[in-house]
Amino acid sequence: MYARIASFEGKGPDRLEEAIEANRRQIEAGLATPPAGLEGVKEVWMLVDPESGATLDLTLFETGDELRRGDEALNAMSPDGAEGQRTSVGLYQIAFRLGG
Repeated sequence: MYARIASFEGKGPDRLEEAIEANRRQIEAGLATPPAGLEGVKEVWMLVDPESGATLDLTLFETGDELRRGDEALNAMSPDGAEGQRTSVGLYQIAFRLGG
């Protein structure tokens, strides 16, 4: 399993609910009919820091090839600004998972 983690900052805690709902709508629409390169998305998690309003988007893929295609597709997209400014993106192989 592989993960892409994108960090966002800038909207602040007062606009966090707006960012959550906008991101949820965008992801749900994308998962229903995935754009090219995102067919391999297995799960999407959005982590939030309620104090600062910063967010992390965690996108999971089954294979390294799916991760690379997904990263290219997501990098080509312009974030809609609901979460603020994208500050970093990291690509990871998941070493282990406990629970769920």
